[in-house]
Amino acid sequence: MAKTLYTAQARVEGGRDHGRGASSDGELEVDLRLPAEMGGQGGGTNPEQLFAVGYAACFEGALGAAARRLKVDIGEPVIDSKVSLHPNDARGFDLSVELDVTLPAIDDAARAVGIVEAAHKICPYSNATRGNIPVTLTANGQAVPGPA
Repeated sequence: MAKTLYTAQARVEGGRDHGRGASSDGELEVDLRLPAEMGGQGGGTNPEQLFAVGYAACFEGALGAAARRLKVDIGEPVIDSKVSLHPNDARGFDLSVELDVTLPAIDDAARAVGIVEAAHKICPYSNATRGNIPVTLTANGQAVPGPA
């Protein structure tokens, strides 16, 4: 593996139902709670929300890198992300992701799709999830085709 650029560290105690999570630098501290939709009390965050925020933030960085490589101004991107939890046949759980990307400075639909495709190749979250979970992308309202 190549040189490590950064390592995030965190600790969770108590689990997803009544736990607490914190980064080692103290910048992130969250109460973990099972969502009401899953029979929990809510009132905190959950791993799926954290994954949705993390993936969207990472993807925004990848969009910036793709735009620089393509020498194009994409404006201030907005990414709406969804991470869904699904039961599977092995009595476990799977995830799926949807990223709805808006590039306000790009009027050409095909260009927006191409930039999002390029970002999807760069993003560490995309690379980690590729082939493992379904990831659906849209760019300025247009579907971005999956890998061939």
